[in-house]
Amino acid sequence: MRSAVFVLVVLMAFVLVTPTAVQFLKQRDSLQALRADVEDTRAVNADLSNELDRWADEKYVIAQARERLTFVFPGETPYRVIDPESVVETTDPDTGQAVPDGAVTDDLDTDQPWYATVWDTVQVAGDAP
Repeated sequence: MRSAVFVLVVLMAFVLVTPTAVQFLKQRDSLQALRADVEDTRAVNADLSNELDRWADEKYVIAQARERLTFVFPGETPYRVIDPESVVETTDPDTGQAVPDGAVTDDLDTDQPWYATVWDTVQVAGDAP
């Protein structure tokens, strides 16, 4: 009889403690995941703060303007290096001669206003093969 009561008490304790223990383990795992997220967010925040501090430095802003926007100071001569292997020289199909770089000025009237010249260049570009 004692062993039956003991088994019944142990079984009741197991039934009562099991859901609580399962919830505890789930919450502990959730808490660890949240702590890892907080650490990741702090690292991202530190990186963004460093980036913001860099933008406060005038030399960094100048370097970014030169690199990203190809800005230069007055009096400086900018050079753009083009890989000669990647540049394909265009030829005129009628003459077989190389087409010079620059604006197309053939058949344009220079005595007209600038907006008329712009419209004429659009028409010349539209007629190009």
